[in-house]
Amino acid sequence: MLILIAEDEPVSCTVLKKFLSQYGPCTVVADGQQAVLEVKAAYERKQGYELVCMDLHMPVMNGHEAIREIRQYERANGILRPTRIFVTTALDDMASVTEALLGKCNAYLMKPIDLNILRQELQAVGLTK
Repeated sequence: MLILIAEDEPVSCTVLKKFLSQYGPCTVVADGQQAVLEVKAAYERKQGYELVCMDLHMPVMNGHEAIREIRQYERANGILRPTRIFVTTALDDMASVTEALLGKCNAYLMKPIDLNILRQELQAVGLTK
């Protein structure tokens, strides 16, 4: 499984990368714009990411905008099996949750990330057994 971690906070990035590396290679980017570019490049190489962990509060482009751009790219290019996007954030307000879910994220995980919940979400979307 190819995994992209879009995270600008070093501790969260380290925790996610250490945990998710057992499932496959992880690429790390520090902002939403880099995440969008990396997802598009992976699709163009014919090896799209199976999982993107997306923080919402990042520089250059926030996670909400990045999710919208990724989903728009997938629709425009007829991608039938879109990448799974897990929001990983400290934002717990209803507006952020609602916007992420409307943006078609597959899971909304609160920081600090509970690795058992992350494992359950990976199973729920069929990425692990």
